Amino acid sequence: MLKKVDPAEFERINRAYNAVFRPYHLSIGLVVPLENYASSPVPTMAQHVERVQMAEDLGYSAVWLRDVPFNVPSFGDAGQLYDPFVYLGLLAGKTERIALGVASIVLPVRHPAHVAKAAASADVLSGGRLILGVASGDRPDEYPALNLPFSNRGARFRASYDYIRRMSDHAPSFESTFGSPGGGMDMLPKPPSGKLPLLITGGSQQDPDWIAENGDGWMTYPREPDVQLQIIDDWRARIDAAGSVSKPVMQPLYIDLADDPETAPQPIHLGFRLGSRHLVDHLKSLEEIGINHVALNLRFNKANVETTLKRLAKDVLPEFAA
Repeated sequence: MLKKVDPAEFERINRAYNAVFRPYHLSIGLVVPLENYASSPVPTMAQHVERVQMAEDLGYSAVWLRDVPFNVPSFGDAGQLYDPFVYLGLLAGKTERIALGVASIVLPVRHPAHVAKAAASADVLSGGRLILGVASGDRPDEYPALNLPFSNRGARFRASYDYIRRMSDHAPSFESTFGSPGGGMDMLPKPPSGKLPLLITGGSQQDPDWIAENGDGWMTYPREPDVQLQIIDDWRARIDAAGSVSKPVMQPLYIDLADDPETAPQPIHLGFRLGSRHLVDHLKSLEEIGINHVALNLRFNKANVETTLKRLAKDVLPEFAA
């Protein structure tokens, strides 16, 4: 039998983090673009802003962008096409309440000063609605295009992470492989709450204890609930051993929502084709083991997107209301 986790209260960081992540509770978000593009790696981005606005109006807690610098043939997914920080700026101006997440910025291929500046800007412009996932990257093809080695991305990730954290301080002065800020100069704007919420994705080429101690949360991958339970229990034990406050965990889930709510789950890539009743049951099982947020991906969803968003809002979201 699966057991229910017993996390303490999470740290309060900003408006988005505080709303999306709560102990003993699972919230539901969406991965953009909100469209079916199963037959091509490149989405059309049709009505992309209007669909995000619809998601906000229907009560989804967050939308999640991805960092895909190049359309790599072997990867097979160009994401939302647009640079995530440019797109965050647009969505910040077109929405009012929904959390704006990135899953995730590939730190080793960007200078951390640019990431820190862009992320703080998005957080300020959205009124504290940014949640920043960060990762070491898993597409080797991109690195030669940027004249960067793939082999040392773990070390670059740690150095970048530290640099971004320090940029929330006033006029920081420190030594880094990315540069040595000092002399009283400062980076503006600052995150309104004093820090950016940084969620580490997967292993990111790091020791699990480092992830447990340093991240504000963890983005992991879909697994069977009993396996996921063991992994989450291990992660939370490492958090306790580090003396840190409890932290949230989230995962994505690809779905193809069937018309019949009683349709039994059938496996698809990183998810299921299933009816709404079985989707609720699956999400409840994830909530029980301590998943705090699930980002639904509709890339392989066959039904009309607007219809699916409304059906999920009617049949699924109320089961996970605050």
